[in-house]
Order: sequence, then C-alpha cells, then structure tokens
Amino acid sequence: MDSKTVSRRRHGADLKAQVLRECERPGASVAAIALAHGLNANLVHKWRRQARPGSGLACAPEPAHFIALPLTPAPAGPTPPAQSDIRIELRRAALAVNVAWPVAAAGECGAWLRELLQ
Repeated sequence: MDSKTVSRRRHGADLKAQVLRECERPGASVAAIALAHGLNANLVHKWRRQARPGSGLACAPEPAHFIALPLTPAPAGPTPPAQSDIRIELRRAALAVNVAWPVAAAGECGAWLRELLQ
C-alpha cells in the first residue's frame, strides 16, 4: 500500500492580515474573497473568529479619514401649515366614507379604527 504524507498549507501572517482587511469592507463576501485568494471560505471564517478582540491575532485597523460633505441650505420660504385633522377615507363597494378627526384626539381615532376594522 502506498501512503503519502499530506501536509497542511501554512499561510503567512501578511496573507491572513490582507484577507481579514478585505473581509472588513462593507458589503464584502467572505466566500468571494476566499475564492479570489485560493482559500476555503471555512478557513477564512476561522481566521475571522481567531482575529476577534482578545485573541491576539487581530490585524491593525485602517485609520479613519474625515470626509467633508457639502451641506445644501434649507429652502427659504414659508413652511406649509401643519394639518390639524386626521383624514381617513374608507371605501367598500359603492359606499365611500370620509372622516376628518382632530389630531389632538389621535388616540380616540386609533381606538375607533380598531373597533371598526374588527
């Protein structure tokens, strides 16, 4: 019987750190990253578990950068008055009912609707 000794591949710390950095990007697919590096996705998941804080294997995070966003000024004009009524339109076959309920009594409006729709 012919027996071969198969040894496991050993991956360097640089490759692990690079793969882990790629996995931290928003929207990154661990499976796609593993495939791109010729690795098994389960191995990459294992590296990620080992790299959690406290395990001593975490790679250094990339420094945060400030991103300036332009602010558009609010439109200068009168704001429309707030609606003071809750307006409900109920239709069933040929029947249509329009209800205007004061906003101040919104709780009662909710209770009425619950009773009506049961």
